Amino acid sequence: MEKKLIVSLSPHIHSGDSIQKNMYGVLVALIPAFVASLAFYGLGALVVTATAVVACVLFEWAIANYLLKKNTNSICDGSAVITGVLLAFNLPSNLPVWIIILGALFAIGVGKMSFGGLGNNPFNPALAGRVFLLLSFPVQMTAWPVVGRLGSYVDVETAATPLAIMKGVINGTPGVSLDQLPDSMALFLGNNGGCLGEISALALLIGLVYMLWKKIITWHIPVSILAAVFVFSGIMHLVDPKVYVSPVVQLLSGGLLLGAVFMATDYVTSPMSKKGMLIYGVAIGLLTMIIRMFGAYPEGMSFAILIMNAFTPLINMYCKPKRFGEVAKKK
Repeated sequence: MEKKLIVSLSPHIHSGDSIQKNMYGVLVALIPAFVASLAFYGLGALVVTATAVVACVLFEWAIANYLLKKNTNSICDGSAVITGVLLAFNLPSNLPVWIIILGALFAIGVGKMSFGGLGNNPFNPALAGRVFLLLSFPVQMTAWPVVGRLGSYVDVETAATPLAIMKGVINGTPGVSLDQLPDSMALFLGNNGGCLGEISALALLIGLVYMLWKKIITWHIPVSILAAVFVFSGIMHLVDPKVYVSPVVQLLSGGLLLGAVFMATDYVTSPMSKKGMLIYGVAIGLLTMIIRMFGAYPEGMSFAILIMNAFTPLINMYCKPKRFGEVAKKK
């Protein structure tokens, strides 16, 4: 019997990946950081995270169904939940509920749905919401509760974060010295103030290992960001160790790991090619250090990622992956 060759359109083999599968994979990777935030901040971490997630999901559902008339069930793909969790992880644990809701509205309404929803937004929605709140409510957004004081939700004792201490030393603030910083092990485990998602480097690294294992992300963006930060901060530390901390302390402080692992790797707003990812990551690392050391804000990760989000289309234009079956031209 004669065998026939059946030709069909690609793709011929489905990898099994889907938006929903990858989104919920990211949520699983965020569990260690969420557990750490509960351990160090207690009720405040739960209130902030739950408020942000519920608000983001409701706003996406309302905007999609009543303003855009899409009649879609996009809230089931997990992207709105991730936006809510990441927004919460960029907030202090004592932030009032009404401010969190405003941040969620900006993140979903302006940062995401105004561009057409998932896949069309040029900027990371959670970071857009965070920067909006930082510029609108700077006092509330920079009042950091003391780690381990599991008192009431709003009425808590506040203290300076490691990044605030570093910035104070750089600016020559009287009474501030690098001796006030927690040691590297405390920073690694989570005994330092800051946003919900940035207090434990260990929890974030567990999430990174999980996403690399499940092939949700590749190593290019996180590693290039961390390498650029390590090199730049190492040079500055060698120049003046009394003012600039060691690169290890820089890597473990603030939202660097949170941004490098979970926010800079966002599928929609990051480059597609491996070469583009490396350029993107190095630029984010350098911009973060420049803002931290010479800018007005102690932390620069959010601004660096949003700036490079704007350059992602340009990077994609000049760093196109090789076409399948393409033969290199001889020079």
